[in-house]
Amino acid sequence: MYAAIDDPYCYPGTTVLKNKLGLREQRDLDAFETEISFQRSTEAMPTGRLSYTHYRAIHRHLFQDVYTWAGKVRTVRISKGGSTFCYPEHIDQEMSKLFKALAKAKHFKGSNPQAFAKQAAHFLAELNAIHPFREGNGRAQLTFLTLLAEKAGHPLVLRRLDPERIMKAVIASFGGNEAALTAVIQGLLEEQGRGSAR
Repeated sequence: MYAAIDDPYCYPGTTVLKNKLGLREQRDLDAFETEISFQRSTEAMPTGRLSYTHYRAIHRHLFQDVYTWAGKVRTVRISKGGSTFCYPEHIDQEMSKLFKALAKAKHFKGSNPQAFAKQAAHFLAELNAIHPFREGNGRAQLTFLTLLAEKAGHPLVLRRLDPERIMKAVIASFGGNEAALTAVIQGLLEEQGRGSAR
C-alpha cells in the first residue's frame, strides 16, 4: 500500500483510489483492477517508439477501464515501504531524461543477452524510482520491459516469471543493488532457456 500526502486520488477518509466503478472496498477494487488490466494486457499494445509518450499510452491502455487518470503523471508525493519516489514536480524531467538515454542506447539493440539484462535492469531500476503513476507502475514496467526486450532481439519467456522474486529484486534495486534484478531478467530471456536445455 502506498502512503500519500493529502491524496485527492482517494475517496475521502479512505485509502481506496477513486475508480470508474465507484468501488469503495479495497478488495473489490483489487479484484477488478487485476482482472481488467490482465484482460487489457492480452490485447495489442499501443504502437510507438518505446518513448515516454509511448510508456504513458501503455499505462492508459492497461488501466483505462479503472481510473480516469490512466496514463497521466501523478500529482502527489508517494512512498512505499520507507522508499520515497520521485516528487511529482520532477517526474516529467526525469522521465524525459531516462527515455532520451534509452533512445541514445538504441533500446539496447545489438547487445548480447548478459549485456541486455544488465542494461534493462538499470533502466527498470531508474523507472521504478521515478514511479510516474499513482498506481499500476509495476504492471506498466513489466509490459514495457517485454516490448523493449522484443525490440532488442531478446524476447522474454514470461511463464518463467516469479512475481515475488522480481518484486524483491526491484525493491533491492531502489537501494542501488541491481544484481538481483539483472539475474531475474537474464533468467527470463529466451536465449537462456535454449542454452540450459542443451
